Order: sequence, then structure tokens, then C-alpha cells
Amino acid sequence: MTIGAIVWDVDDTIFDYATADLVGMRDHLTAEGLIDGFDSVDQALFRWQELTRLHWRRFEAEGGDYEEHRRERVRDFLGQPRLGRAEVDAWFGRYVAHYEAAWALFPDALPVLDLLGGEYRHAVLSNASSRVQEPKLRALGVRDRFEAVLCCVELGVAKPAAAAFHAACETLGLPPAQVAYVGDHPDIDARGAQEAGLTGIWLDRTGAGGRPELTRITDLHQLPRVLRGDTRFGAPDTFG
Repeated sequence: MTIGAIVWDVDDTIFDYATADLVGMRDHLTAEGLIDGFDSVDQALFRWQELTRLHWRRFEAEGGDYEEHRRERVRDFLGQPRLGRAEVDAWFGRYVAHYEAAWALFPDALPVLDLLGGEYRHAVLSNASSRVQEPKLRALGVRDRFEAVLCCVELGVAKPAAAAFHAACETLGLPPAQVAYVGDHPDIDARGAQEAGLTGIWLDRTGAGGRPELTRITDLHQLPRVLRGDTRFGAPDTFG
């Protein structure tokens, strides 16, 4: 069945999240005078990401106030469990300013969105909040490329659950067989989409390889030919 729409992941797919995360943390810790409290920026970032995953799992399990979970993450990171709400929010606000200053699309994102814009419909499905992704996509200048932006916090279900992918298909009014999903995670994105009946495409920017059961590309410039069924130009260990 012909593909009629592409649903996109955002972070580390079209948006260079990893670089923004690293540069933002480096600049923030330097400005706060905290850089010497860690062996390296990489160590600080690892701790921040570890706490982000921990508190995200708590939020998914317990619900409640998203901002309060975020405050607890900051308190844990700083090792100051009694730090007041205003101080925490101010610290996080300064961090966000550094992080946002480093925002950028991957170089291949805009050319491929331009190339595919008139041929396919486009939407976003992200395991984040629309309060995060909507402003980000506007700041990056691509929000108008997508008919819809669906995020798991508002959906109440997250990838790789089939219901998340099906929600995107329903929003587009297309059956899963007519929708492709592109994301950077082999299981959460490509396998999840594939098992939900979509065409799942793993964007393996790091060249990790393996996973021959998945459709894999290493650059978005390979995507148009894959969507059109010409697999000769895909990643070699997928298309042999």
C-alpha cells in the first residue's frame, strides 16, 4: 500500500537534542560556577539525564504535578533537597536559556522536509509534552510543516505502545499501512511502529548497525528513496 504520510519523532531525529543538551549543560554549569563540582561536563550531563529518566518514570507511574517532578529533579541534581520552589524554578529557567540557545536542526532535516513536503502529509509523535515540543518546533521554524503534533503527556500513552502510533494515524485519517514513522530509537520508534502496522524506519545517525529486521537509514537524505520503495540506496546492512 502506498505511503501517504510521514510521522516524525523530534529529539535526535530532526532536532539535534544531544548536542543542545551537552552545550546547554556546559554553558549553564560554567555560568553557575558549578563546573568544578563534576569530573567533566559529560559526567554532569550523564547525571542530569539519569535523573531525568528517573523522574519521568515516576511521573508516568504516579501522575501529579509535572513541574513538581521537575523541581525534585533539580534538587536531586544539586544535592539540595530543601531548596525552595522559587530558587529551583529560577535555576531551571537559567538552564533552559542556555539549552535553548544551542537548539538547531540537523543539517539534513530541512532539505528533506522541503523535498517531501508536497509529496506526503506530515505529523509529529513524541514521547514528551506539547508544552515542550510545540515551542521548540516553532523556534526551529518548522512547526508549520506538520499537520499535528501529538505528545504522550497529553495522549496518556507513549511509544512503543501501538495506541500511540494509532492515535497519530487516526489524527491523519489514514490506516497504519499508509503511514511511515521515522525515529532515532530502534525499539521505541522503528519496532514499535512496525508492530503497530506502520512502516517503521530507524534513523541510525551513529551508525550502530545491526537489527536487520528493521528498515534502517543513516541519513535523512536516504528517506525519499526508501519511501518510494527503492531500497538500493538504504543502509547496506539493511538493504544488502
